[in-house]
Amino acid sequence: MTPFQHIIFSIEDRVARITFARPPLNVLDIEMMREINLALSECISRRDVVAIVFDTAPDTRAFSAGVAVKDHVEDAIFRMLDAFHGIFRTLEQLAKPTIAVVDGAALGGGCELVAACDIVIASDRARFGQPEIKLGVFPPVACVLLPLIIGDKRARELILTGELIDAAQAGRLGLVNHVVPPEQLQQKLSEILSKLRELSGTSLESTRRAIDLGRGSLNDALAEVENIYLHELMKTEDANEGVLAFMEKRKPVWRNK
Repeated sequence: MTPFQHIIFSIEDRVARITFARPPLNVLDIEMMREINLALSECISRRDVVAIVFDTAPDTRAFSAGVAVKDHVEDAIFRMLDAFHGIFRTLEQLAKPTIAVVDGAALGGGCELVAACDIVIASDRARFGQPEIKLGVFPPVACVLLPLIIGDKRARELILTGELIDAAQAGRLGLVNHVVPPEQLQQKLSEILSKLRELSGTSLESTRRAIDLGRGSLNDALAEVENIYLHELMKTEDANEGVLAFMEKRKPVWRNK
């Protein structure tokens, strides 16, 4: 398998595991996102794989604190969206059951990845949110997926305010399937994987494709959202001011243009 710097990738006993290993907060930069997508691509020919698990290395303190803010600047934004959205396009192509194991914060792009997974196991100390609006931008994947998962009104509120929620709230909303103490995360994961390992990989893939039909094509939706993000939002002064203010560790000065 391809060597990676920011993730640990393995396929064992019909389960692919992508472990985020970019301490301390697993911030997703372009290189790390490309590694995730490359690992996913290596699963395409493995019809026997029954699940793809996303989890984190022991020396990290978050599932992911989101996409690196430095990659939101004008000269990197196209490459960033291409790398990040490539993950979700590959997941849709793969149509394998996906499981996120979340201990700590899943914010921004981290929360979007959680939203894209079929099953989410969270510790009771996990937190979730889409704080992008505080930078003057919005989360493209969440704009597509969150309303389908937690309902339109609550999704709008979370995206428009940047509010963070705890694991219990995420469970009530349907963003999370199981909330357990941190020491029980692996036990709950093992229980779910044992059920999936009893099943046909090809049957699971067909079923996942059938379920996805109800939401329409994620690829098509992302293309429309990307157009708004790149050619409308990122042409505004405020979007660039929000990113710059974050990197300069100051409060943004909004000009509403």
